Amino acid sequence: MSSRNMTVLIGMAFLVFLASNALYVINEKERGVLLRFGEVVNPDIQPGLHWKIPFVNNVRKFDGRVLTVDSQAERFFTQEKKALIVDSYAKFQVSDTAKFYTATNGEEARAAGLLAQRINDGLRNQVAVRTVQEVVSGERDQLMEDITLELNKVALSELGVRVVDVRVKKIDLPPDVSESVYRRMNAEREKEARELRSQGQELAEGIRAAADREVTVLTANAYKESEQIRGQGDAEATGIYARAFNQDPEFYSFTRSLKAYQESFTGQGDILLLKPDSEFFRYLKDPRGGK
Repeated sequence: MSSRNMTVLIGMAFLVFLASNALYVINEKERGVLLRFGEVVNPDIQPGLHWKIPFVNNVRKFDGRVLTVDSQAERFFTQEKKALIVDSYAKFQVSDTAKFYTATNGEEARAAGLLAQRINDGLRNQVAVRTVQEVVSGERDQLMEDITLELNKVALSELGVRVVDVRVKKIDLPPDVSESVYRRMNAEREKEARELRSQGQELAEGIRAAADREVTVLTANAYKESEQIRGQGDAEATGIYARAFNQDPEFYSFTRSLKAYQESFTGQGDILLLKPDSEFFRYLKDPRGGK
């Protein structure tokens, strides 16, 4: 290889090296600042292809998306001086790239740590002016709105980030308080359960008494109706017997006598004392009954 060709290759390699160090790309998910010997000269580089002066300019890129900082659970005291363990997180986004670079040196972990400290300070102030009931349920949404608004002002002026939202994930009682609260809640629930059982028993007794009364009324009405039907049947049977008797009184008297004989002489060892001329033996003496 000739010296000329070698010079050309070295020149091309140098140009490629310069191009690789002079050109850079900022995509839509990134934010960047252009530095000149460590000084910010362009605090907001737009997405696209850009160039810089090698060895003079430097580019620092940051994530431009909404990021999450998860704070450690901390113990805070309410207005009644009661301790609560509050676990929270925040959503933030780089807004002022120059201030963000100056305050954090462009390190997201450092920014998250500083923001977590400010979140805990803000929560401590907000919880301190509220009661336990307000923190847990009554004004929980208002608390998160207030801390978001307050923290956004501080974070934007000090760190160059915009706080999108602050949320309380969980609120717990300290371990030394949880047991006493649990016992009190258990006693209250047992009291409520006893009251509900008492009300249920009272209601059951009322239902049972109403059912017994209804059974008694239905039984009485059924007995009354059955007696009326039985009386009607007996009356109808008596009428039939009377009409049959009137058709042939002598035959009816004869059948009654036979039935009386049958019932009288059915038993064994029975003694029947009657006069010989008793009417009981009328059909035994004379089949016509003495006519």
